[in-house]
Amino acid sequence: MYICAGMIPELAGSRLRLRRLTEHDREDMYQCWTDPETVRHLYLPPVRTTADAKELILLLNQLSYSEEVLRWGIELLETGVVIGSCGLNTWQLKGAFRGEFGCEMSSAYWGQGYMAEAAGLVMEFAFAVMGINRLEALSDVENERAAAFLGRLGFTREGRLRQYRKKAEGFSDAYLFSLLREEWQTG
Repeated sequence: MYICAGMIPELAGSRLRLRRLTEHDREDMYQCWTDPETVRHLYLPPVRTTADAKELILLLNQLSYSEEVLRWGIELLETGVVIGSCGLNTWQLKGAFRGEFGCEMSSAYWGQGYMAEAAGLVMEFAFAVMGINRLEALSDVENERAAAFLGRLGFTREGRLRQYRKKAEGFSDAYLFSLLREEWQTG
């Protein structure tokens, strides 16, 4: 499957719509990217103002032109509020047929099944439409909530990547998770 550069297809669920982020989403994403609970384990450039949020949205959209990044805003159908983002990073169809799932959501919306719905839409698109065979995800070793979430989605923890990411406090380890298309199909 070929995904056109810059194309971020819209995906719809029962309560959510995944769509391209726009500069009009800067207030909602500012709330997400400055939420202390949400950003505690993220590796994002600092977001201090809504202008910073707008710049990060523009950067994420620009990365879609590399044909290796797809990032969706997670919009509540009922209210139109964007509560986070999710997507595929460093996806490769030629040769590798793999991608990396990543996500974040404002903590006010945690525990309501929204991210599971969003992840399901992304996995359906990755496996069924793009033809990806292996989906990976990374989580900070201290982020037990993310590890449990990935396990509920059917991901298997494969190992620990030592000093994989740089934080303000220094280097930190990450867990590597994976989900294969055959596991997704039978799960």
